[in-house]
Amino acid sequence: MKKIAYIELDTHAEIALNFMELMNDSKAFSVDYYFSEKILRFFGFAQNDKLPENIKKATPENLIQQLSTDNYQLIIIGTVHRYFNVFEKIAEKFNTSIICHNLNFVKASNFDLLSSIFKEDVQYRLKLLLKEGLLRKSNVYKKAKNLLVLDRGFDSAQPDKYKFLPIFYTKFSEKPKNETYTIVISGAVSQKRRDYEKIIKELKNLELNFDNYEFRRNETFVENNLQEKGSSVGTTQNLEIIFLGKASGKELEMLQNFEQSKPENISIKYFTEKVPQDIFDDYMQKADILWCPIQQETEFFSQKEIYGVTKMSGNIGDAIKYGKLAVFPENYPSKYSFIIPEKGSLGDFLFTKKDVDFSEFSKEKVLQELEKTIFALL
Repeated sequence: MKKIAYIELDTHAEIALNFMELMNDSKAFSVDYYFSEKILRFFGFAQNDKLPENIKKATPENLIQQLSTDNYQLIIIGTVHRYFNVFEKIAEKFNTSIICHNLNFVKASNFDLLSSIFKEDVQYRLKLLLKEGLLRKSNVYKKAKNLLVLDRGFDSAQPDKYKFLPIFYTKFSEKPKNETYTIVISGAVSQKRRDYEKIIKELKNLELNFDNYEFRRNETFVENNLQEKGSSVGTTQNLEIIFLGKASGKELEMLQNFEQSKPENISIKYFTEKVPQDIFDDYMQKADILWCPIQQETEFFSQKEIYGVTKMSGNIGDAIKYGKLAVFPENYPSKYSFIIPEKGSLGDFLFTKKDVDFSEFSKEKVLQELEKTIFALL
């Protein structure tokens, strides 16, 4: 059995969880996980809890020493957005592969980084520069033996630079049985990443009617809805819109204002605190469809990133994990069969009738592909 290590000290705990769930079933690889206290809290471990044997509490200061105690054939680093001085030494010493989340950040020059120091988060960025080796960033990626991406489109566009690491699999596949058609918009309610202003504007004018939009995927829902209302087929459709992420600031105010003026046939739910994982899972499974109004462009460390080109949307992983159709902006460059382009009227895409086979994302198939990829990294 091959011995490998997976490191996550910063963010992307969900990706580490996916990797762990898959590799727990592997007969070919034994994996040790090195997690910061922040990541351990995500997994539900308290500060003094006894950890499973293959999960280690790690800090930047002790990480290299810990890795040296075992003869690992591969080190996978889940995120390199800080601790560059530490990760450079790891890339020098071990067979290291790095998961890349922002491809323009990966290729940003030292001049680009220095130019960004005083644009935003100045205190934090100065800490990265003075204490964590920000200007070693390019060296880390250059010294790594392989750079990994989580969207198959990224590696096919640059096959000489990136390798695809398959870690998303369908964990929940049961179809919902809702009395009200349920649309879930997952992710932090922030205008920087998703166009919530557009959604609110369109929902204010939404009037869906069975006479205008064919909706027959769930016949039980249609019958129940009509019987409950005692109405004919011309009844206005009732919708539930769930904003599944923490809302604050102007976005929260926007939702509160919409709640007071929304059409009668729409009910909404939103959250003012971070959504616990079990509640997130429940609402995602309840969704009839996901609505993903992602911005075409965003920024990471003041470097422009383009969704679907240099940055993957987490909503891709959501759709796969929960086996859902997902509405994406029409210009999002992806060929996944579960993506519905946002074109035409709201009713045209929100009520899309389409059966998608998620069997290619079964845990067994994804694990088989993942193991094949890891063998190629050794």
